[in-house]
Amino acid sequence: MKQNIEQSPNKKIDTKELFGITSNFDVFGFEEKNDYVPEIDPTYIFDPQTTQSILAGFSNNRRVLIQGYHGTGKSTHIEQVAARLNWPCIRVNLDSHISRIDLLGKDAIVIKEDKQITEFQDGILPWAYSNPVALVFDEYDAGRPDVMFVIQRVLETDGRLTLLDQSRVLKPNKYFRLFATANTVGLGDTSGLYHGTQQINQGQLDRWNIITSLNYLSNQEEEKIILSKIKKLNHKEGKEIIKSMVCTADLTRSGFINGDISTVMSPRTVLTWAENYLLFNDIEFTFKLSFLNRCDELERSVIEEYFQRAFGVDMSDAKVANVKE
Repeated sequence: MKQNIEQSPNKKIDTKELFGITSNFDVFGFEEKNDYVPEIDPTYIFDPQTTQSILAGFSNNRRVLIQGYHGTGKSTHIEQVAARLNWPCIRVNLDSHISRIDLLGKDAIVIKEDKQITEFQDGILPWAYSNPVALVFDEYDAGRPDVMFVIQRVLETDGRLTLLDQSRVLKPNKYFRLFATANTVGLGDTSGLYHGTQQINQGQLDRWNIITSLNYLSNQEEEKIILSKIKKLNHKEGKEIIKSMVCTADLTRSGFINGDISTVMSPRTVLTWAENYLLFNDIEFTFKLSFLNRCDELERSVIEEYFQRAFGVDMSDAKVANVKE
């Protein structure tokens, strides 16, 4: 059940302390956390440029679109900024099943005074629009045309949302914020890497105040993140294993960008691989469980070569000694 949020951001934020960056503008967050605020990941590493863009979105009501390859952490970046600001944040994935009525609302049968009546139930957009909420549209370049035209109405900073079925016009909450993430930058998929993405109406793209790109972390930063989460591997031998895992992932990303393979290993997949390795103590077996088995059979030989280059052994010979806690 969605509840109205009666609060406003009145706590000044030290961006240097929280995000490791100095901001040219004041940033405010909420004093108290509610159920819509994401959980803080204390090990999260912030990209300075992307963080500045997101903070501008929160503090100055800029519409921010983040573009980048799969697995770079675009949505998580927004969530982790929101978490530290105690800003309510809702994510909506614009897959092919999301329709106009999902966003705006629809008639539903409800029970009132022991009688069944038909009542209009607001969708996520009218509710978020009327509350101090950061609304994040994931896979923005995969949205259906009818959905995209609904979103275009709210892209204006002071745009009013008209609900024709209800003869209602909604004024945006002063602290409503809008973000989106996309694999392409609105020009469609010219590389063949992202099937299902579409060109975005240029009139709509112009309404995004800030468009920024987020790339993969460096290998060293990714290794630090994995080790901070998998402390049982935080020793000499474990660090070498993590280093080789991240190297394997980096090779898949290069191959993905170059069009050699169609599946990429995200940082989340590397973390899963490390967790599975602790369970099974077999580097080759857990690589298959965590990543290889979901890849196209025609591409597996290429991916096995990545593994061989990273670990310096053939997959059939890949055995790593027991991990000591």
